[in-house]
Amino acid sequence: MSENHPFELPVFYLPYPARLNPHVEGARVHARVWAKEMGMLDAPSASGGVIWDEAELDRHDYGLLCAYTHPDCDAPALDLVTDWYVWVFFFDDHFLDAFKRTRDTKGAKAYLDRIPLFMPLGLGETPEPENPVELGLVDLWRRTAPSMSMGWRKRFLESTVNLLFESLWELANIKSDRVANPIEYIEMRRKVGGAPWSAGLVEYAVGAEVPDAVAASRPLKVLRDTFSDAVHLRNDLFSYEREVRNEGENANAVLVFERFFGMETQRAAELVNDILTSRLHQFESTAITEIPVLCAAEGVTPAEQTAIALYAKGLQDWQAGGHEWHMRSSRYMNDAAERVLGGPNGIGTSAARIAASGLKQHIRTPFKKVGPVDLPAFHRPFALQLNPHLEAARRHGLDWAERMGFLAPDPALPGSGVWNRRQFIGMDLAVCSAGIDPDGTREELEASADWLAWGTYGDDFYPAAFGRGRDLSAAIAQHRRLLEFMPLDLGATPAPVNPLERGLGDLWRRTAAGFDEQARGEFKSAVEAMLEGWLWELHTEGQNRVPDPVDYVEMRRDAFGSDLTMSLARLRAGRRVPDAVWRSRPLLAMEAAAMDHVCLLNDVCSYHKEIEYEGQLVNGVVVIEEYLGVERDEAVTVAAALANARLEQFELVERTELPGLVEESGLDRAAQEALGAYVEDLKNWIAAIQNWHLDGTDRYREETLRRLADVGPGSASAYGVGRFLETGGSEAVGPEVGGSGAGQPEAVAREADAAGETAAAEDSALSRALRPPSWRTYLAARPENAAPADVAMPNANIAAIMRRLVGSSSSASCAGGAAASSTARASGSGPGSRGGSGASLGSGSSAAREAGGGAGGAGAGGAGLSDSQGSGSGSGAGAGGSGAGAGGSGAGGSGAGGAGGSGLGGAGGLGGAGGLGGSGGRGGSGGFGGRGGSGGSGGSGGFGGRGGSGGSG
Repeated sequence: MSENHPFELPVFYLPYPARLNPHVEGARVHARVWAKEMGMLDAPSASGGVIWDEAELDRHDYGLLCAYTHPDCDAPALDLVTDWYVWVFFFDDHFLDAFKRTRDTKGAKAYLDRIPLFMPLGLGETPEPENPVELGLVDLWRRTAPSMSMGWRKRFLESTVNLLFESLWELANIKSDRVANPIEYIEMRRKVGGAPWSAGLVEYAVGAEVPDAVAASRPLKVLRDTFSDAVHLRNDLFSYEREVRNEGENANAVLVFERFFGMETQRAAELVNDILTSRLHQFESTAITEIPVLCAAEGVTPAEQTAIALYAKGLQDWQAGGHEWHMRSSRYMNDAAERVLGGPNGIGTSAARIAASGLKQHIRTPFKKVGPVDLPAFHRPFALQLNPHLEAARRHGLDWAERMGFLAPDPALPGSGVWNRRQFIGMDLAVCSAGIDPDGTREELEASADWLAWGTYGDDFYPAAFGRGRDLSAAIAQHRRLLEFMPLDLGATPAPVNPLERGLGDLWRRTAAGFDEQARGEFKSAVEAMLEGWLWELHTEGQNRVPDPVDYVEMRRDAFGSDLTMSLARLRAGRRVPDAVWRSRPLLAMEAAAMDHVCLLNDVCSYHKEIEYEGQLVNGVVVIEEYLGVERDEAVTVAAALANARLEQFELVERTELPGLVEESGLDRAAQEALGAYVEDLKNWIAAIQNWHLDGTDRYREETLRRLADVGPGSASAYGVGRFLETGGSEAVGPEVGGSGAGQPEAVAREADAAGETAAAEDSALSRALRPPSWRTYLAARPENAAPADVAMPNANIAAIMRRLVGSSSSASCAGGAAASSTARASGSGPGSRGGSGASLGSGSSAAREAGGGAGGAGAGGAGLSDSQGSGSGSGAGAGGSGAGAGGSGAGGSGAGGAGGSGLGGAGGLGGAGGLGGSGGRGGSGGFGGRGGSGGSGGSGGFGGRGGSGGSG
């Protein structure tokens, strides 16, 4: 550790070279003049003197920052972007001087309340500015907004408001001398740190807006959020000494990790750098594995695909340039940077300092023997209350699960029988619902219990049917079909072809009928979020990698179905609570804290089951093991500590922030009662899930796990949807029938035993002969000493594409002429259904700079049966040097009696002059009485090239 500094800077992951805009000197001069005109260089400080003078501004060198972070824009654009950064840094220092140091919360709120008035979306009149911050904002908005779309203006206004208003959160923590927990910190730093705001300015600087239709999609949100987190964590490392030691701030990741994990400062700094690196890896993974799929699935036009690519490249430039500026600015601890990084350090030499270490592969061998976990103590502040209709709900739930096909294999119903009767009774999902809704009617409780059963079944069904991400195209097709079972108008739905569809169709009509159309839309979005979480889990498992910690926490909330059950309580409150209150920071913080607590609780309780018996990697304890470098028991302790910290945060927000929210919102008595009832519902939700995991279910007990490992939980784990289609339903599987679950109600257990005794005796021989393999067998277990599977992400094709996004032409391995190694998948569905969609992605591998990129793989849609249609999409991007590769072509499936699917052409390679875009996919042929599918759109050309032709119908 340096004698003069709290820690030595770690070695940073620097995958992109920093480049300097040639207009840097002009930007410096312009920024100095502009700041003086706005009154920033003589604004008085509360402690005497001025906040900034010209020398201070020159030392910060925001012209250099923007020249590094926006290396390709012209001089006027660079001047405007630089002015924005002068403004935001002046705001930060002015707010610190006027409100943070004086701890004037009331004055701070009045100051911030005026800010949005100077950013009118319609470009109308504004109030008279009263200080340099307001005057600067008026000038900047008038120079920027007219050239941008309304969608961009709304996104940029939101990020600006978040950036400024969340400063109150920092101020509140300073006043109470409170350091945030790690999850809370990452979440809030993203808002208050300003990088999402910077991402908006990237769109302006590169002259390419993110398409509004997909701006809120997961892949683009992940690009923005990973960019933001990496920027903020990097800043925390450089600014720790100034912010924590000199200014008394406590919103810094190094300090957060020091306090929460009890680490030395140096170790905390290294852990922050590890998370920073992981976020950059997540950015790269998303750009390569998720953005192309999004473009194909949403029909993004070639021009829009180019805009997305330019945006991603702009974010990469910002990362590289932001680091270079931190190395030089007087604001930060950087005098040891030369020794840490080594090599040349002059302007323009950053390419020589790209980290030699490659992508860290967070991979694991599945089915590691871990043994049972000793459960730590969990904070349980809320009393459990159980609905008096619990026994009726248990009986109803067993009957409903049988009718939906959850509990026994049915040759006519692919995917049936993932569970058996004994297994379902032992899980006792009804007791969880009885705690969540202790005051509900019998019908409401039964519906709630059925939703829990359906969601839990789906969570087990997806890995069983789609093989831990090895059949993602079929899972996507299933996802799209499930959405068709939730019509907002309660109209007709397809005929269900598996238990999951049958259950959702039944539950949707029973539940949504009591909602108005707006409420139905909100509830459908909550269900859809859970379905997308299941796809994310499959995608991550298919890559055989431990997920990035931040991405894990955020997506785990969706996959667990948290918002589904919470939304039922929100919608019961009706419209008595204004939407602005539902979207307020305190309420969102309480919901997120509650979700994280129960998800981490679930991860601890299910660790043995998921890791040893199911070979999963998507588990919070595994993530902690991987990134903290600790063994199981310590990781379990950390997971419990995080869970408890989140629950304590829930209580803190209720105690300190909710009263102020009620007062500021001017809620009437009815709205206050509805909000109070919702908070009590959240407490019941937490207490019920705690009780179910720790006292109520046998789902995670060792004896249950051993029994299921021996006999298999049900047919779908071995046969699944794909196996059913292969055999045409000809392979019968005997039912697995058992007795009562441990600790379960005797009445229900006796009923189940009586119903199953005869069937068990008759089917005993058949069951032994045809019993499907266990989960362990089905999921392709490997010996513990076997080498782990390769991660799907780090390969030559990805490296080539990333080089193209960076715009580097010096590499000896630009994308080249080998053909893509991508195999098309096809899938179909049962009679009367829509054919499954096939998708394939490919990119050419590297050969020589002069060679063209490889062609993307072709995607073929599944063939639908009667009254159905097939659909297919192909997407590929060859990343070329002088010539760009042709995009993959997609061929729609043909439908008998229905419409043929439409193929979607892949994008042409990005980069090289004269590159040719991919040709559009050929439309599927019409079946008897059907019509041919439409041709796909042509791919985008490379820079200087032309787009490909559209496909024929």
